[in-house]
Amino acid sequence: MSSLRMKLEIAALVILCGCAAIRAAAVELGEFESQTDVGMVEPAGSGEFDKASKQYRVKSSGENIWAKHDDFHFVYRKAAAAMSITSDVELVGQGKNAHRKAGLMIREGLEPDAAYVDVMVHGDGLVALQYRSAKGEATLDVKSGVKAPATVRLERHGETFSAYAAPAGGKEFVLIGSIKVALKDPAYAGLAVTAHDAKVTETAVFSNVAVKALAAEPAANK
Repeated sequence: MSSLRMKLEIAALVILCGCAAIRAAAVELGEFESQTDVGMVEPAGSGEFDKASKQYRVKSSGENIWAKHDDFHFVYRKAAAAMSITSDVELVGQGKNAHRKAGLMIREGLEPDAAYVDVMVHGDGLVALQYRSAKGEATLDVKSGVKAPATVRLERHGETFSAYAAPAGGKEFVLIGSIKVALKDPAYAGLAVTAHDAKVTETAVFSNVAVKALAAEPAANK
């Protein structure tokens, strides 16, 4: 390969990468700052925000968010020490697996085995608080009596996490459970979707998403 040809190909590659970076930076994510696949997600997942409807549409394959590692798509921002996320969550279509999941997550890191707390809506209507208390440990859960379609909320007050659920669009939230998990900052908060099947891509729609700062301690503890 001639020196001139090599220089031209390198220049073209630089321009291509620069254009891709500009397109990535231009993606509007509303309340959130970035997005990524965590674990093994093939083809790559995606997250889109529609300004008109104020809805997020998140797609992902992935084997699960469970056990000792996770495979999912994550639309996220840095998590505050005291905050809440609330959203209506709808899984689109019938889906292939009854335990495909979509919900709200606060996570210590972006590694597949990172510690986390979430509140997930399953394909079969189950709503549950899930958590991995330390990196590489097994996931545990607390099941809710509320069934999907549902509005869910996840709150963080330092090491205390509480998950709530209400029938879709409802205002009477029911506490699913409160647990303590010591997440090191910076932690990440956002929207998570997994297909519970590495060969299938599922879609979830998040509506009426609200991210709020909270007092340092829950009111009940003051």
